[in-house]
Amino acid sequence: MDGVDVAVAELRLAGDTVELVPVGHTELPYPAELRTALLGVLPPNETTAEQVCKLDTAVGQAFAAAAGHAFATLADGRADLVASLGQTVYHWVEGDRALGTLQLGQPAWIAEATGLPVVSDLRARDIAAGGHGAPLAGVLDQLWLRDGTETQAALNIGGIANITVVAPGKPALAFDTGPGNALLDAAARMISGGVWHQDVDGDLAAQGSVVPELLDVLRADPYYALAPPKSTGKEHFHEGHLTSALEKVGHVAGDDLLATLVELTATTVADACAAHGVTRVVASGGGVRNPTLMAALRRRLDPATLVTSDTLGLPSEAKEAYLTALLGFLTWAGSPADTTGTTGARGARLLGTLTPGSGPLRLPAPATTQVTRLRVRDNVTEKVGETHARA
Repeated sequence: MDGVDVAVAELRLAGDTVELVPVGHTELPYPAELRTALLGVLPPNETTAEQVCKLDTAVGQAFAAAAGHAFATLADGRADLVASLGQTVYHWVEGDRALGTLQLGQPAWIAEATGLPVVSDLRARDIAAGGHGAPLAGVLDQLWLRDGTETQAALNIGGIANITVVAPGKPALAFDTGPGNALLDAAARMISGGVWHQDVDGDLAAQGSVVPELLDVLRADPYYALAPPKSTGKEHFHEGHLTSALEKVGHVAGDDLLATLVELTATTVADACAAHGVTRVVASGGGVRNPTLMAALRRRLDPATLVTSDTLGLPSEAKEAYLTALLGFLTWAGSPADTTGTTGARGARLLGTLTPGSGPLRLPAPATTQVTRLRVRDNVTEKVGETHARA
Protein backbone atom coordinates (compact mmCIF):
# COMPACT_ATOMS: atom_id res chain seq x y z
CA MET A 1 0.00 0.00 0.00
CA ASP A 2 2.95 2.32 -0.54
CA GLY A 3 1.60 3.52 -3.87
CA VAL A 4 0.77 2.59 -7.44
CA ASP A 5 3.24 0.57 -9.52
CA VAL A 6 2.74 1.29 -13.20
CA ALA A 7 4.54 -0.21 -16.19
CA VAL A 8 4.29 0.01 -19.96
CA ALA A 9 4.87 -3.16 -21.96
CA GLU A 10 4.76 -4.11 -25.61
CA LEU A 11 3.10 -7.52 -25.88
CA ARG A 12 2.75 -9.70 -28.95
CA LEU A 13 1.37 -13.18 -29.47
CA ALA A 14 3.48 -15.16 -31.94
CA GLY A 15 2.13 -18.71 -32.23
CA ASP A 16 2.20 -20.23 -28.75
CA THR A 17 4.58 -17.60 -27.36
CA VAL A 18 3.87 -14.22 -25.79
CA GLU A 19 6.72 -11.79 -26.39
CA LEU A 20 6.96 -9.04 -23.79
CA VAL A 21 9.14 -5.96 -24.08
CA PRO A 22 9.45 -3.91 -20.86
CA VAL A 23 9.18 -0.30 -22.04
CA GLY A 24 9.36 1.52 -18.70
CA HIS A 25 7.97 1.67 -15.20
CA THR A 26 7.59 3.93 -12.20
CA GLU A 27 5.97 4.07 -8.77
CA LEU A 28 3.66 6.89 -7.75
CA PRO A 29 2.94 7.24 -4.02
CA TYR A 30 -0.59 7.32 -2.72
CA PRO A 31 -1.62 10.64 -1.16
CA ALA A 32 -0.86 10.33 2.56
CA GLU A 33 -4.51 10.55 3.57
CA LEU A 34 -5.51 7.82 1.11
CA ARG A 35 -2.79 5.47 2.35
CA THR A 36 -3.90 6.06 5.94
CA ALA A 37 -7.53 5.42 5.02
CA LEU A 38 -6.64 2.17 3.22
CA LEU A 39 -4.66 0.90 6.20
CA GLY A 40 -7.61 1.87 8.39
CA VAL A 41 -10.05 -0.53 6.69
CA LEU A 42 -7.80 -3.58 6.81
CA PRO A 43 -8.81 -6.35 9.23
CA PRO A 44 -9.20 -6.53 12.14
CA ASN A 45 -10.48 -2.94 11.83
CA GLU A 46 -14.16 -2.39 11.13
CA THR A 47 -15.42 -0.40 8.17
CA THR A 48 -18.64 0.78 6.52
CA ALA A 49 -20.11 0.67 3.04
CA GLU A 50 -19.58 4.44 2.90
CA GLN A 51 -15.86 4.09 3.55
CA VAL A 52 -15.51 1.30 0.98
CA CYS A 53 -17.37 3.34 -1.64
CA LYS A 54 -15.20 6.41 -1.04
CA LEU A 55 -12.01 4.36 -1.15
CA ASP A 56 -13.07 2.55 -4.33
CA THR A 57 -13.45 5.95 -5.95
CA ALA A 58 -10.25 7.45 -4.51
CA VAL A 59 -8.13 4.44 -5.49
CA GLY A 60 -9.68 4.44 -8.96
CA GLN A 61 -8.75 8.10 -9.33
CA ALA A 62 -5.19 7.39 -8.14
CA PHE A 63 -4.93 4.56 -10.68
CA ALA A 64 -6.30 6.85 -13.38
CA ALA A 65 -3.67 9.46 -12.57
CA ALA A 66 -0.93 6.80 -12.65
CA ALA A 67 -2.15 5.43 -15.98
CA GLY A 68 -2.34 8.93 -17.43
CA HIS A 69 1.18 9.68 -16.22
CA ALA A 70 2.54 6.49 -17.78
CA PHE A 71 0.63 7.11 -21.02
CA ALA A 72 2.24 10.54 -21.38
CA THR A 73 5.75 9.89 -20.07
CA LEU A 74 6.48 6.21 -20.75
CA ALA A 75 4.22 5.20 -23.65
CA ASP A 76 4.77 8.25 -25.87
CA GLY A 77 1.02 8.80 -25.92
CA ARG A 78 0.38 5.44 -27.58
CA ALA A 79 -1.36 2.51 -25.88
CA ASP A 80 -4.11 0.02 -26.65
CA LEU A 81 -5.16 -1.25 -23.26
CA VAL A 82 -4.88 -0.71 -19.50
CA ALA A 83 -4.87 -3.62 -17.05
CA SER A 84 -5.50 -3.05 -13.35
CA LEU A 85 -5.02 -5.63 -10.61
CA GLY A 86 -6.67 -3.38 -8.02
CA GLN A 87 -5.87 -2.70 -4.37
CA THR A 88 -6.70 -5.73 -2.23
CA VAL A 89 -8.48 -4.89 1.02
CA TYR A 90 -9.91 -8.32 1.83
CA HIS A 91 -9.14 -11.87 0.73
CA TRP A 92 -11.72 -14.30 2.09
CA VAL A 93 -10.24 -17.71 2.91
CA GLU A 94 -11.75 -20.38 5.13
CA GLY A 95 -9.65 -23.46 5.76
CA ASP A 96 -8.13 -24.51 2.45
CA ARG A 97 -10.67 -22.69 0.26
CA ALA A 98 -10.84 -19.13 -1.04
CA LEU A 99 -14.45 -17.95 -1.07
CA GLY A 100 -14.10 -14.38 -2.29
CA THR A 101 -11.80 -11.42 -2.72
CA LEU A 102 -12.19 -7.64 -2.87
CA GLN A 103 -9.96 -5.25 -4.79
CA LEU A 104 -10.71 -1.54 -4.87
CA GLY A 105 -10.01 0.91 -7.69
CA GLN A 106 -13.08 1.61 -9.84
CA PRO A 107 -11.90 1.07 -13.46
CA ALA A 108 -14.35 3.61 -14.90
CA TRP A 109 -12.04 6.38 -13.67
CA ILE A 110 -9.13 4.85 -15.60
CA ALA A 111 -11.18 4.49 -18.78
CA GLU A 112 -12.49 8.03 -18.46
CA ALA A 113 -9.04 9.53 -17.91
CA THR A 114 -7.24 7.63 -20.66
CA GLY A 115 -9.97 6.84 -23.18
CA LEU A 116 -8.63 3.27 -23.23
CA PRO A 117 -10.40 0.00 -22.48
CA VAL A 118 -9.55 -1.46 -19.07
CA VAL A 119 -9.25 -5.08 -17.93
CA SER A 120 -9.80 -5.25 -14.17
CA ASP A 121 -11.09 -7.49 -11.35
CA LEU A 122 -8.68 -10.22 -12.44
CA ARG A 123 -8.93 -12.49 -9.38
CA ALA A 124 -12.67 -13.09 -9.02
CA ARG A 125 -13.19 -15.46 -11.97
CA ASP A 126 -10.37 -17.71 -10.76
CA ILE A 127 -12.04 -18.00 -7.35
CA ALA A 128 -15.39 -18.74 -9.00
CA ALA A 129 -13.62 -21.58 -10.85
CA GLY A 130 -12.42 -23.09 -7.58
CA GLY A 131 -9.05 -21.37 -7.40
CA HIS A 132 -7.57 -19.07 -4.78
CA GLY A 133 -7.32 -16.05 -7.05
CA ALA A 134 -3.71 -15.83 -5.89
CA PRO A 135 -0.88 -15.94 -6.53
CA LEU A 136 -1.62 -14.99 -10.13
CA ALA A 137 2.13 -14.58 -10.64
CA GLY A 138 2.13 -18.29 -11.45
CA VAL A 139 0.63 -17.47 -14.85
CA LEU A 140 3.71 -15.47 -15.83
CA ASP A 141 6.28 -17.58 -14.01
CA GLN A 142 5.40 -20.95 -15.51
CA LEU A 143 5.42 -19.50 -19.05
CA TRP A 144 8.65 -17.60 -18.40
CA LEU A 145 10.76 -20.27 -16.64
CA ARG A 146 9.47 -23.46 -18.24
CA ASP A 147 12.52 -24.03 -20.47
CA GLY A 148 14.96 -24.06 -17.54
CA THR A 149 17.03 -27.15 -16.80
CA GLU A 150 16.83 -26.93 -12.99
CA THR A 151 14.06 -26.59 -10.42
CA GLN A 152 13.44 -22.88 -10.01
CA ALA A 153 11.21 -20.82 -7.78
CA ALA A 154 10.02 -17.36 -8.77
CA LEU A 155 9.68 -15.50 -5.46
CA ASN A 156 7.65 -12.33 -5.05
CA ILE A 157 8.05 -10.47 -1.77
CA GLY A 158 5.18 -8.05 -1.36
CA GLY A 159 3.07 -7.72 1.76
CA ILE A 160 2.62 -11.47 1.37
CA ALA A 161 5.38 -13.63 -0.10
CA ASN A 162 4.59 -16.19 -2.78
CA ILE A 163 6.53 -18.64 -4.90
CA THR A 164 6.00 -20.42 -8.18
CA VAL A 165 7.95 -23.67 -8.46
CA VAL A 166 8.85 -24.59 -12.05
CA ALA A 167 10.62 -27.93 -12.56
CA PRO A 168 11.49 -29.64 -15.86
CA GLY A 169 8.77 -32.07 -16.92
CA LYS A 170 6.44 -31.26 -14.01
CA PRO A 171 3.35 -29.05 -13.64
CA ALA A 172 4.04 -25.69 -12.04
CA LEU A 173 3.05 -25.14 -8.42
CA ALA A 174 2.38 -21.73 -6.83
CA PHE A 175 1.25 -20.59 -3.39
CA ASP A 176 1.61 -17.91 -0.75
CA THR A 177 4.37 -18.90 1.67
CA GLY A 178 3.25 -16.44 4.37
CA PRO A 179 4.14 -12.87 5.31
CA GLY A 180 6.63 -10.97 3.19
CA ASN A 181 6.67 -7.36 4.34
CA ALA A 182 3.24 -7.32 6.02
CA LEU A 183 4.36 -8.12 9.57
CA LEU A 184 7.56 -6.10 9.20
CA ASP A 185 5.54 -3.01 8.25
CA ALA A 186 2.98 -3.67 11.00
CA ALA A 187 5.80 -3.94 13.55
CA ALA A 188 7.38 -0.69 12.33
CA ARG A 189 4.07 1.11 12.81
CA MET A 190 3.51 -0.56 16.18
CA ILE A 191 6.86 0.31 17.76
CA SER A 192 6.83 3.89 16.41
CA GLY A 193 3.26 4.73 17.30
CA GLY A 194 2.38 5.00 13.62
CA VAL A 195 5.24 7.36 12.70
CA TRP A 196 7.13 4.75 10.64
CA HIS A 197 5.46 2.80 7.86
CA GLN A 198 8.43 0.48 7.31
CA ASP A 199 11.94 -0.33 8.46
CA VAL A 200 13.79 1.42 5.63
CA ASP A 201 16.52 -0.83 4.18
CA GLY A 202 16.04 -3.17 7.14
CA ASP A 203 18.34 -0.91 9.19
CA LEU A 204 16.63 -1.49 12.54
CA ALA A 205 16.34 -5.25 11.97
CA ALA A 206 20.06 -5.36 11.19
CA GLN A 207 20.78 -3.97 14.68
CA GLY A 208 18.63 -6.55 16.45
CA SER A 209 18.91 -10.23 17.30
CA VAL A 210 16.47 -13.03 16.55
CA VAL A 211 14.38 -14.07 19.55
CA PRO A 212 14.07 -17.88 19.18
CA GLU A 213 11.03 -18.18 21.46
CA LEU A 214 9.08 -15.62 19.43
CA LEU A 215 10.17 -17.17 16.14
CA ASP A 216 8.93 -20.57 17.33
CA VAL A 217 5.54 -19.13 18.31
CA LEU A 218 5.17 -17.39 14.94
CA ARG A 219 6.23 -20.46 12.94
CA ALA A 220 3.64 -22.58 14.77
CA ASP A 221 0.83 -20.81 12.89
CA PRO A 222 -1.27 -23.51 11.16
CA TYR A 223 -1.10 -21.75 7.78
CA TYR A 224 2.44 -22.93 7.13
CA ALA A 225 1.42 -26.59 7.42
CA LEU A 226 -1.37 -26.34 4.83
CA ALA A 227 -0.72 -28.08 1.53
CA PRO A 228 -0.80 -25.96 -1.64
CA PRO A 229 -2.65 -24.54 -3.43
CA LYS A 230 -3.21 -22.00 -0.68
CA SER A 231 -3.37 -18.24 -0.22
CA THR A 232 -3.44 -15.77 2.63
CA GLY A 233 -3.36 -12.03 3.27
CA LYS A 234 -3.28 -9.18 5.75
CA GLU A 235 -6.61 -10.30 7.17
CA HIS A 236 -4.53 -13.08 8.79
CA PHE A 237 -1.03 -11.60 9.14
CA HIS A 238 -1.64 -8.23 10.79
CA GLU A 239 -0.78 -6.32 13.95
CA GLY A 240 -3.17 -8.42 16.02
CA HIS A 241 -1.28 -11.53 14.90
CA LEU A 242 1.90 -9.98 16.27
CA THR A 243 0.27 -8.87 19.50
CA SER A 244 -1.03 -12.39 20.19
CA ALA A 245 2.42 -13.87 19.63
CA LEU A 246 4.11 -11.29 21.86
CA GLU A 247 1.67 -12.03 24.68
CA LYS A 248 3.08 -15.56 24.79
CA VAL A 249 6.74 -14.55 25.10
CA GLY A 250 6.71 -11.21 26.93
CA HIS A 251 8.49 -7.98 26.04
CA VAL A 252 10.67 -7.91 22.92
CA ALA A 253 12.72 -4.86 21.97
CA GLY A 254 11.81 -3.18 18.70
CA ASP A 255 15.01 -4.04 16.84
CA ASP A 256 14.82 -7.65 18.03
CA LEU A 257 11.18 -7.86 16.93
CA LEU A 258 12.08 -6.74 13.42
CA ALA A 259 15.08 -9.07 13.27
CA THR A 260 12.82 -11.96 14.25
CA LEU A 261 10.24 -11.06 11.61
CA VAL A 262 12.95 -10.89 8.93
CA GLU A 263 13.96 -14.38 9.98
CA LEU A 264 10.32 -15.53 9.86
CA THR A 265 9.93 -14.41 6.24
CA ALA A 266 13.30 -15.91 5.27
CA THR A 267 12.70 -19.27 6.97
CA THR A 268 9.15 -19.77 5.71
CA VAL A 269 10.23 -18.96 2.14
CA ALA A 270 13.29 -21.21 2.41
CA ASP A 271 11.30 -24.07 3.96
CA ALA A 272 8.79 -23.90 1.11
CA CYS A 273 11.56 -23.90 -1.50
CA ALA A 274 13.44 -26.78 0.16
CA ALA A 275 10.28 -28.88 0.32
CA HIS A 276 10.09 -28.79 -3.48
CA GLY A 277 13.77 -29.27 -4.30
CA VAL A 278 14.39 -25.73 -5.53
CA THR A 279 17.97 -25.01 -6.59
CA ARG A 280 17.56 -21.43 -7.86
CA VAL A 281 15.30 -18.64 -6.62
CA VAL A 282 14.43 -15.64 -8.82
CA ALA A 283 13.23 -12.85 -6.53
CA SER A 284 11.19 -9.72 -7.16
CA GLY A 285 8.93 -7.31 -5.28
CA GLY A 286 9.44 -4.64 -2.66
CA GLY A 287 11.27 -6.99 -0.31
CA VAL A 288 14.19 -7.15 -2.74
CA ARG A 289 15.03 -3.57 -1.67
CA ASN A 290 15.58 -4.73 1.93
CA PRO A 291 19.24 -5.82 2.14
CA THR A 292 18.76 -7.32 5.61
CA LEU A 293 15.97 -9.54 4.34
CA MET A 294 17.92 -10.52 1.22
CA ALA A 295 20.94 -11.48 3.33
CA ALA A 296 18.73 -13.66 5.53
CA LEU A 297 17.21 -15.29 2.47
CA ARG A 298 20.61 -16.10 0.98
CA ARG A 299 21.70 -17.67 4.25
CA ARG A 300 18.52 -19.70 4.68
CA LEU A 301 18.25 -20.78 1.03
CA ASP A 302 21.83 -22.03 0.77
CA PRO A 303 22.86 -24.12 -1.19
CA ALA A 304 20.14 -22.85 -3.54
CA THR A 305 21.17 -19.67 -5.33
CA LEU A 306 19.29 -16.37 -5.10
CA VAL A 307 19.11 -13.90 -7.98
CA THR A 308 16.68 -11.13 -8.83
CA SER A 309 14.36 -11.06 -11.84
CA ASP A 310 16.46 -8.20 -13.23
CA THR A 311 19.05 -10.77 -14.30
CA LEU A 312 16.42 -12.33 -16.59
CA GLY A 313 15.17 -9.06 -18.03
CA LEU A 314 12.20 -8.22 -15.78
CA PRO A 315 12.77 -5.31 -13.36
CA SER A 316 12.31 -6.70 -9.84
CA GLU A 317 10.47 -3.64 -8.55
CA ALA A 318 7.96 -3.74 -11.42
CA LYS A 319 7.43 -7.44 -12.04
CA GLU A 320 3.89 -7.41 -10.64
CA ALA A 321 2.99 -4.50 -12.90
CA TYR A 322 4.30 -6.44 -15.90
CA LEU A 323 2.37 -9.49 -14.67
CA THR A 324 -0.78 -7.36 -14.69
CA ALA A 325 -0.07 -6.24 -18.25
CA LEU A 326 0.34 -9.89 -19.28
CA LEU A 327 -2.93 -10.93 -17.63
CA GLY A 328 -4.79 -8.10 -19.33
CA PHE A 329 -3.22 -8.95 -22.69
CA LEU A 330 -4.18 -12.63 -22.43
CA THR A 331 -7.81 -11.71 -21.81
CA TRP A 332 -7.71 -9.12 -24.62
CA ALA A 333 -6.28 -11.76 -26.98
CA GLY A 334 -8.89 -14.34 -25.97
CA SER A 335 -6.28 -16.66 -24.46
CA PRO A 336 -7.33 -18.20 -21.11
CA ALA A 337 -4.86 -17.94 -18.23
CA ASP A 338 -3.89 -21.39 -16.99
CA THR A 339 -3.98 -21.45 -13.19
CA THR A 340 -4.90 -25.10 -12.66
CA GLY A 341 -1.62 -26.00 -10.96
CA THR A 342 -0.97 -22.65 -9.36
CA THR A 343 -4.20 -21.37 -7.78
CA GLY A 344 -6.09 -24.67 -7.95
CA ALA A 345 -8.76 -23.54 -10.42
CA ARG A 346 -10.67 -26.24 -12.29
CA GLY A 347 -9.26 -25.09 -15.63
CA ALA A 348 -7.88 -22.20 -17.64
CA ARG A 349 -10.16 -19.16 -17.67
CA LEU A 350 -10.40 -15.76 -19.31
CA LEU A 351 -9.86 -13.51 -16.31
CA GLY A 352 -11.27 -10.12 -15.49
CA THR A 353 -13.91 -7.65 -16.56
CA LEU A 354 -13.67 -5.28 -19.53
CA THR A 355 -14.62 -1.61 -19.26
CA PRO A 356 -14.87 0.16 -22.65
CA GLY A 357 -12.78 3.23 -23.39
CA SER A 358 -13.98 6.30 -25.25
CA GLY A 359 -15.06 4.29 -28.29
CA PRO A 360 -16.77 0.98 -29.07
CA LEU A 361 -15.09 -2.11 -27.67
CA ARG A 362 -13.31 -3.90 -30.52
CA LEU A 363 -11.35 -6.96 -29.48
CA PRO A 364 -8.89 -8.72 -31.78
CA ALA A 365 -9.75 -12.12 -33.22
CA PRO A 366 -9.36 -14.69 -30.40
CA ALA A 367 -6.13 -16.65 -30.24
CA THR A 368 -6.34 -20.07 -31.87
CA THR A 369 -3.36 -21.66 -30.10
CA GLN A 370 -2.72 -22.22 -26.42
CA VAL A 371 -0.02 -20.00 -24.98
CA THR A 372 2.84 -22.10 -23.59
CA ARG A 373 5.76 -19.68 -23.30
CA LEU A 374 6.68 -16.12 -22.40
CA ARG A 375 9.78 -14.56 -23.90
CA VAL A 376 11.06 -11.30 -22.41
CA ARG A 377 12.81 -9.28 -25.12
CA ASP A 378 14.72 -6.02 -25.31
CA ASN A 379 13.12 -5.02 -28.60
CA VAL A 380 10.70 -6.53 -31.05
CA THR A 381 9.70 -5.82 -34.64
CA GLU A 382 5.96 -5.94 -35.24
CA LYS A 383 4.89 -8.64 -37.66
CA VAL A 384 1.72 -8.90 -39.71
CA GLY A 385 -0.79 -11.47 -38.49
CA GLU A 386 0.22 -11.39 -34.81
CA THR A 387 -1.98 -10.21 -31.97
CA HIS A 388 -0.27 -7.16 -30.52
CA ALA A 389 -1.00 -4.65 -27.80
CA ARG A 390 0.71 -2.06 -25.69
CA ALA A 391 -0.55 -2.23 -22.09
